[in-house]
Amino acid sequence: MSDSPSSSSASAGKTQLHFSITIQAPRDKVWHTLLEQDTYRQWTAAFAPNSCYEGSWDEGAEIRFLAPGAGGMLARIAERREPEFISIQHLGMIDANGVVDCDSPMVRAWTPAFENYTLIALDAGRTELRIDQDIATDYEAMMQEMWPKALAALKALCE
Repeated sequence: MSDSPSSSSASAGKTQLHFSITIQAPRDKVWHTLLEQDTYRQWTAAFAPNSCYEGSWDEGAEIRFLAPGAGGMLARIAERREPEFISIQHLGMIDANGVVDCDSPMVRAWTPAFENYTLIALDAGRTELRIDQDIATDYEAMMQEMWPKALAALKALCE
């Protein structure tokens, strides 16, 4: 696997992480594997078992990323250019009871936060997937550990 994490400071309270991986599959297949509910559940299990989403991947649509029993995140699709780019703008947290928090000082310290996926078509039917993610600094170490596992699972599903 050729994934490469890095990070850089984005602003106070959050940082930006960068990951990339080359997958031996065409860009369309990687795109659909990223976003279809069944395969999404599989590759995102590295973040939380039984992860899922509710909502739409359409540009401008609201989407909720959920870990049943644990809550999740409220977001909006900021931009979508199939099959090359999707930008998720995280807006708030959802607690285990389904209550959305977009206004607490804790949430305002790191929102809005973007999670961008860029898919680059390479030769021989390969795709480079680049992830750029704004994250609260408190979660940086955890994400540095989880993203490589998630990308390895995605690669396995695509290949």
